[in-house]
Amino acid sequence: MKIRRAWLAAGAGFVALVIYLSLTPNPLQVPSVGPFKAGHIAAYTWLMLWFAQVYRGPRRGAIAIGLALMGVVLEYLQDFTGHRTFSYTDMRDNAIGVTIGFALALTPLGRLVESLQRRQRPRAAA
Repeated sequence: MKIRRAWLAAGAGFVALVIYLSLTPNPLQVPSVGPFKAGHIAAYTWLMLWFAQVYRGPRRGAIAIGLALMGVVLEYLQDFTGHRTFSYTDMRDNAIGVTIGFALALTPLGRLVESLQRRQRPRAAA
């Protein structure tokens, strides 16, 4: 349980970091891969995979929808800042990242916290 709380707290920090980086007047310059922005895809893949560690089933789908919506809202907020630009392709890249993270969560990577919690439990005396 301690790992879960710490994991969620770190996840909240990652969300705050994405929000900050999305709205700061001096964003990181991240390379593109063809028409795709690698930074957007990587950030949203990371967020989805991170939160998928502690949420399963319908909750995992709700997290995916929430993260994709966060990407949309941040694009609209960027338009209001005056120093950032609105982009539908950024929304697309964010959603691609969420989808990749969701897919990765269906692999053994999606059970990392579960594995850590099992290792943390005290073993019964023999």
